[in-house]
Amino acid sequence: MMEALQYPIGRFEAAPFYTPAMLQEYIYDIRDLPTLVELAIQQLDEYQLQTPYRPGGWTVAQVVHHLADSHINAITRLKLALTEDKPVIKPYDEAAWALLEDVNNTPVNVSITLLHALHTRWANLLEKLTPEQWERVFIHPEHGTHFNLKTQTATYSWHGKHHLAHIQGLKERMNW
Repeated sequence: MMEALQYPIGRFEAAPFYTPAMLQEYIYDIRDLPTLVELAIQQLDEYQLQTPYRPGGWTVAQVVHHLADSHINAITRLKLALTEDKPVIKPYDEAAWALLEDVNNTPVNVSITLLHALHTRWANLLEKLTPEQWERVFIHPEHGTHFNLKTQTATYSWHGKHHLAHIQGLKERMNW
């Protein structure tokens, strides 16, 4: 049961290869996520926004702010991979970021606005990548793994849906 609450759409699994149609679908997912998150939270009150999506999990507000934090890092990693040769990216402690005072003291609409702007720029950039650019990589030092931009885009398509499902699942379980 906890696995289903933590991973409501399953864990991310990289594909053995990515077609142009798959990449376009991921770009649509990235472009559309801010609107879907905004719609998912628009009727929630402060009590509901401060409710964890699962026992021991983040609150809805923390999830929204996490999406902004995570996706800022994602676009930074994308741009590093496009402008540097196999850059080693800087990991961050997402759980610690979720506990910072900006998360506690910033209305979720600020992160929603940020997501709209960020995702527009992100999708606009992805739509213009050449086949060679899609193959560019960055190195994640915690894994020692090279991630190409196709896999990164697939990962963040999944990531947005994953957290959206946290919010939607909570709303359904609570009958909100």
